[in-house]
Amino acid sequence: MERKGGTPRELAMAEPRRLPGRSLCIVTGASRGLGRALALVLAGSLQPGSHLVLVARSGAALRELERQLAAGAGAGLRLSRVEADLSGEQGLQSVLSSVSEARQTDGAPDRLLLINNAGSLGDISKFVVDFTKPAEVSSYMDLNFTSAICLTSLLLKAFPGRENFCRTVINISSLCAIQPFKSWSLYCAGKAAREMMFNVLAAEEPDVRVLNYAPGPLDTGMQEQARSETGDPELRRTFEAMHRRGQLIDCQESARKLVDILARDEFKSGAHIDYFDQ
Repeated sequence: MERKGGTPRELAMAEPRRLPGRSLCIVTGASRGLGRALALVLAGSLQPGSHLVLVARSGAALRELERQLAAGAGAGLRLSRVEADLSGEQGLQSVLSSVSEARQTDGAPDRLLLINNAGSLGDISKFVVDFTKPAEVSSYMDLNFTSAICLTSLLLKAFPGRENFCRTVINISSLCAIQPFKSWSLYCAGKAAREMMFNVLAAEEPDVRVLNYAPGPLDTGMQEQARSETGDPELRRTFEAMHRRGQLIDCQESARKLVDILARDEFKSGAHIDYFDQ
């Protein structure tokens, strides 16, 4: 698993810049891993008057994150949480209702920032020839692809373009979106499909800023699952070696890198940027 480029750790560890303007920011998959880290970093990067909406299926973890953020956030940051399964229409509508209420309470924001982070590995013990049940594949894609495109579309329709209004959509991507990993067929296919969909969005909607951000190999429960359940033995040993050698990335490091990229706002819309890129 060769990685290109190389960004100094000090750059990622630096305090992120503040994002300009009052933001309505939605983070999916916010209860753990990168989503949780992003919520913590964004809480210190959003301007006063901004609203941070936390979305996840895990209610207890989400409530704990909200309490932690509320204790440390400045008076100018509003917080909301939405406990929802985004693989179904009811969950998507719950998010839309929450942000609609936020707009009525806060007024029109200067920036809409949607971070599509929610997702899962799927069954990484199987190879392509083992997936014979359509329902299993469809269920995976509902959460990992369909939910992202539908949530993005609903929010862009709810917040149409206007003068001096910045709309930014982030797809949390992966090296797996552009490189095949044996026994990770569902994950690779889902990430590749999402990345292409967001590339098409960037082409269709030039006034929307779109970024595919690959956060690097993170030290998360998902990575632990990769070390224990990956069906391909060579790939599994690679993950084990990365963990043993301390080569996994802290989630807050990667979150700070993403927020800094957003604050500088120099990327081409639709670009794929990896944590290790300069």
